[in-house]
Amino acid sequence: MQELDRATEILAGARRLVVTTGAGMSKESGIPTFREGPNALWSNYNQEDLATPEGFLRNPPLVWKWYVERRKLMAKVSPHAGHIAIAEMEPLYSEFILLTQNIDNLHRQAGSRNLVELHGNIYRYKCFDNHHPASSVPDTHEVPPRCVCGSYLRPDVVWFGEPLDPDNLDRAFAALESCDVILVVGTSGIVYPAAGFPALAKRAGARVVEVNPEITAVTADADVFIQARAGEALPALVARLRAHRAARKSPG
Repeated sequence: MQELDRATEILAGARRLVVTTGAGMSKESGIPTFREGPNALWSNYNQEDLATPEGFLRNPPLVWKWYVERRKLMAKVSPHAGHIAIAEMEPLYSEFILLTQNIDNLHRQAGSRNLVELHGNIYRYKCFDNHHPASSVPDTHEVPPRCVCGSYLRPDVVWFGEPLDPDNLDRAFAALESCDVILVVGTSGIVYPAAGFPALAKRAGARVVEVNPEITAVTADADVFIQARAGEALPALVARLRAHRAARKSPG
């Protein structure tokens, strides 16, 4: 495929790589997007009920139980070949960072280490009032359980209407302003601030490679667009990158 060859050339010439991923990566593993919902049980609720601070305050048990169901769903799936390929790219670059909008922990399971979970992680918790972190929940019959400070616990994820962690954004922007290439995978390019990452990197001089089965808001600005699923395209890219590096090292 000509696009794979062009992407390989661009990625092989980079020292500093940023990868950014969105819901399409999770969907390939079998996790529905938010708007598809985890199951029909929640079809009568909207995002204001389930994923906003106001919705949580109106009905904490409802929101807690919905996230319990989401965790059960996510526990049944595994990282796909695209997740694994991204983890395999990490040691190939002197500077690498993965910026993901996904909360499902699949990138960590696949072996990615230098990553920023922009929207949090569904397997972590914090309290609603004071943001005290909690790695587990107390053994109690109260729904939701409470933090040691007395506040309700909630998932450590970014809800609609909440700002992203400023430290995470600082790491992201610093990487975007210094990278050679940004690889955009499985994202629609419409959810900000992540939707602005490719344009920001390109203004700073980076090349943009996009992998997505559909044309997106990013496609027009991409130097290379590979119209394919991540699980198909990324392993092929990694294989080409390794072959390219081996050829450069071989004598003669």
